[in-house]
Amino acid sequence: MSSKANSAPWRFDFHAPHYLRVGVPTAGLRPTRNGTEQGTSPQESGPFSRLGRAVIRPYGTAVVLVALAFAPTFASRHYFSYPVLFLFFAAVMASAWLGGTGAGLFAVFLSTLLADYFFFPPFHSFSVSATNASYFGAFVICALVASWVSASKRKAEEALREARDHLEQKVTQRTAELEKSNTDLRRTMSEHDESQQALRQTQTELAHLSRALTMGELTSSIAHEINQPLTAVVAHSHACLEWLSVDPPDIGKARQTINSILRDGTRAGRVLSRIRALFSKQVHASDWIDMNEVILELTVFFRDDAMWQQMAIRTDLSPSLPRLKGDRVQLQQVVLNLMKNAMDAMQTTPAGWKELVIRSKQHTRSELIISVEDSGVGLSPQVADKIFDPFFTTKSEGIGMGLSISRSIIEAHHGRLWASARPSGGAVFQFTLPLSGQDENG
Repeated sequence: MSSKANSAPWRFDFHAPHYLRVGVPTAGLRPTRNGTEQGTSPQESGPFSRLGRAVIRPYGTAVVLVALAFAPTFASRHYFSYPVLFLFFAAVMASAWLGGTGAGLFAVFLSTLLADYFFFPPFHSFSVSATNASYFGAFVICALVASWVSASKRKAEEALREARDHLEQKVTQRTAELEKSNTDLRRTMSEHDESQQALRQTQTELAHLSRALTMGELTSSIAHEINQPLTAVVAHSHACLEWLSVDPPDIGKARQTINSILRDGTRAGRVLSRIRALFSKQVHASDWIDMNEVILELTVFFRDDAMWQQMAIRTDLSPSLPRLKGDRVQLQQVVLNLMKNAMDAMQTTPAGWKELVIRSKQHTRSELIISVEDSGVGLSPQVADKIFDPFFTTKSEGIGMGLSISRSIIEAHHGRLWASARPSGGAVFQFTLPLSGQDENG
């Protein structure tokens, strides 16, 4: 059946390639041989026109087909000793195919009458002899079966065509919806990527601003701390000159003022000593430290950044690692700096090869060793010789102080920091720390 069915009257159009198409509205439109639709005149859509399409055409077609089957059958009846009625079956099937179940049954009725009257004795009579009753009954049953099969086949074909048209419509609709969803998804992903890029840019700028603010705060603190003792030194110097310029000179006051100058100068020196101690080989804050705990804290810290860069962070930590005494903040800064350098070195490495490995173990009875391995671009001999020099860097935005300060911290803890090439590709940074003051309970 056609999917264009509506409340308009139904019709059978023999001018179309598919006869008897059910469900095509007759009000104003009819299909032509080339598949287009043309308007119909009011006379064509009148009650007599509808009656002709619904009754006269299908049943008239049945009459014509039965007549066409009767003519050659009647002409050839003398050549056979028994009635040969196969053409009537063809007429019945064609009538049911073209006109539907009603036309098929009408063709069965006409074929039965003609067969009884002309082909079954007694001839020219509608009675059937007892000897031919079974043959005649078989003919009627076969004709009915042929009509039913043809009409059912036609209905099945119409249903299949309607289902196919409906399926094509659904597929077209779903395809359009999927294309729209795919377009929306690509737009959403593009907006998400842009947002992520903007967020990373903002984080980078904030980190740079934080470093700048920290440096500004440090500079302001240094200026404030040194300004007070230097101002006092200058003021006491002027006062000393005044005490010495009087006649007679006030030696007692001058000596007291000089003592104040010495006190303030010493205080300024101590301020500078604390600042210089940041880069000296001295450990000022000592505590018992579990290096495995320090490493695990940093792996959690870098976890999100590593996932975004498609890097794998793996740890191989000795469970029986003893604790040692040192400055936790400084040692944590060393490990953080080495891990950050390793991740930067793997920026251009394919995603499947980005691996950061951190190992810890007791190297000897008196020291432990920590190593940070990456699968980055590696170290050339020329770079390995200079990598710990101050202000030497391989980064376009680096200042070349991270590894230098890290080595200073490790050496201040009486350890050693060095770098080497990784056999499987990349670089390995290792440092040792002494266990001479290890915790007996660790």
